[in-house]
Amino acid sequence: MTAGATTPDAGPPTSAENPWPVRTVARKIAEWISRLGEIWVEGQITQISARPGTATAFLTLRDTSADVSISVTCSTQLVRGMEPPLTDGSRVVVHGKPSYYTGRGTLSLRVDEIRAVGIGQLLARIERVRRLLAAEGLFDKARKRPLPFLPRTIGLITGRASAAEHDVLTNAGARWPAVRFRVVNVAVQGVHAVPQILTALTTLERDPDIDVIVLARGGGSVEDLLPFSDETLCRAVAECRTPVVSAIGHEQDTPLLDHVADLRCSTPTDAGKRVVPDVVEEMQRVTAMRDRARRALHGWVDRERRLLDALRSRPVLADPLTPLLRRTEDVRALRERSRRAMLAVLTSEHTALTATTSRLTTLGPAATLARGYAVLQAADGDARIVRSVAQLGPGTKLRVRVVDGSAYATVSSAENGPDTESRR
Repeated sequence: MTAGATTPDAGPPTSAENPWPVRTVARKIAEWISRLGEIWVEGQITQISARPGTATAFLTLRDTSADVSISVTCSTQLVRGMEPPLTDGSRVVVHGKPSYYTGRGTLSLRVDEIRAVGIGQLLARIERVRRLLAAEGLFDKARKRPLPFLPRTIGLITGRASAAEHDVLTNAGARWPAVRFRVVNVAVQGVHAVPQILTALTTLERDPDIDVIVLARGGGSVEDLLPFSDETLCRAVAECRTPVVSAIGHEQDTPLLDHVADLRCSTPTDAGKRVVPDVVEEMQRVTAMRDRARRALHGWVDRERRLLDALRSRPVLADPLTPLLRRTEDVRALRERSRRAMLAVLTSEHTALTATTSRLTTLGPAATLARGYAVLQAADGDARIVRSVAQLGPGTKLRVRVVDGSAYATVSSAENGPDTESRR
């Protein structure tokens, strides 16, 4: 068996065998709520039921930023005595005590005082929010993203069949007929405005084809434009990855959304003109750029043609063969000069070689032999030259070289000189 829940006042625990009856649960809830005591609550009136002849009036008080509401009961005289009279959408501050009706199991707020929130109070609260958001850097220009030049699809958040919707669509279509919109109609004032705008913003932010989101509304009072100064909405716009355009009211209207958005347009008409380019202006710009490119190209061609004509008019290009012929003659003359110089060198060297040869021939042994001399060599195999009679003896075999050949001889005798006695 599992242990059951225990009460804050240390009552007995509950279990499947020992459950609380409904009346006990209702009584304890009522006791818990009654401990809250009297409180001040701010919100917007959405429903008022004060029938004649009844002592109790029933109202619904709704949160200004979230889809949360609570039932309010008060005396009929309190509602009818309000100046100005209460209407749906009135911003009020009420004083009362929450109570839980055990018979029906409902929670309501029994109030004894209702105060209308004045313009001064609203402006003071907007100023406090403005300072808070500015301190967090949500108004900085550095974080604002540029709008695409030509968005594929534009998301438009505006009232149903409103003049703001007509102005944006008409002006954008006049400037760029092929523009595409995805329109989300929401409440643009009252208690339902902020929740519906947040839902539409989330839907368009998730659409991959949406390149820019426009929030558009016509002019109105401070109370009418109050949703566009809501802190929750401003923070949601600041967190969007898609650029957001604010086109709320007229030129003099400046809700906080204008400071947070990536682009602030003075009117919905201005937004329609700024989210897309003007097709006429773009065509004129393209035509002007084409003309400029054509003129630039023609100018470049003319300059290059003049340069080419100047190059062609130069002698080297006007008559290219004459320089070649001139250089041919130069080459021929240089070749002839080189040939003559080479022949002169060869002739000189040949002459010198001939003279040297003649000297060598004159001094050589052949010339000596031609004059009648002979060369004696030993014929015993070593072919040594005989230079003295001391090398000879009787019977020595000799080889005798003369100018036209050689002969062999045998020494029979040798003598040292003409007066020397011969030996046998």
